[in-house]
Amino acid sequence: YSLIAVAALAATVASGVIYLNVAFPKVGPAAEIEVPEDPELVARGQYLANHVSVCIDCHSERDWSYFAAPVKAGTEGAGGERFTREMGFPGEYVAPNLTPAGVGEWSDGELIRAFTTGVDRDGEPLFPMMPYGSYAHMSQRDREAIVAYLRTLAPIETAHPDSETDFPMSLIMRTIPAEAPAPSAPPEGDELARGRYLSLIGGCYECHTPQDHGTPLEGMDYAGGFEFGMGEGRITRSANLTPHPSGLGSWTREQFISRFRDHRGEPQAIAPDAGQTPMPWRMYAGMSDEDLGALYAFLQSLPAVDHGVVKFESRP
Repeated sequence: YSLIAVAALAATVASGVIYLNVAFPKVGPAAEIEVPEDPELVARGQYLANHVSVCIDCHSERDWSYFAAPVKAGTEGAGGERFTREMGFPGEYVAPNLTPAGVGEWSDGELIRAFTTGVDRDGEPLFPMMPYGSYAHMSQRDREAIVAYLRTLAPIETAHPDSETDFPMSLIMRTIPAEAPAPSAPPEGDELARGRYLSLIGGCYECHTPQDHGTPLEGMDYAGGFEFGMGEGRITRSANLTPHPSGLGSWTREQFISRFRDHRGEPQAIAPDAGQTPMPWRMYAGMSDEDLGALYAFLQSLPAVDHGVVKFESRP
């Protein structure tokens, strides 16, 4: 009987694996879209990809000998940055090449589907470190703007290895992609709506909300504490952005904006054992004062959450 039970269990598991591989991701075909080659659209996409949604940050090589690891000149959009098991990821991930040498054969609709729903041009799931759940909130015009900009990047030939995902995440991630809504841009003149929009498509919610196995903790929106493995036992945690004294409660609007402006200068070298952060300060520093002000206004409107965060820690 034990052999029969084992065989039955194996058959059940095999059926489940087959089902997940066949039925998921549940995302429809890419829309047939042709993004116009419009200078205004490209300029908007350049701003978003470099200073708000910071696509170029992850899809370039970064120099970790400087604080906040600025992008290495000449690698913009070419991918190659690695996210490893040592950093706490369930696999080995390599950022793909977004220049025309990497995605030149992708249609505009396939690119938009990838960064808003989480599936590649072949319908295979993308690991959710690529924040497609956040980019799903992006307006259609901003989605097209990013594509228009990516098409203008200098083609850089690369030979990156394929990413690898460990079991069972290789199956779980198939269930995560979802159809993206069709949100509109925030109403003109509504600063709070604009700030909320920027906080979503800019990754603030994604990185500053603590999670339990990928699920945001209830009542902890923007309260910080999300952990980033930096290798060699080093941990960095995101800051509390709510208006509690343990967060941004004492910050003025000007102080908040200046915190970003301070990173518009030359990058600062750091010691190998100093606290490091994946927060791409130099990229976010390029946001306009108007957008930073709207972001501040939105964050100040949030419920204050008492959550002191130890930003840097080293573990044995």
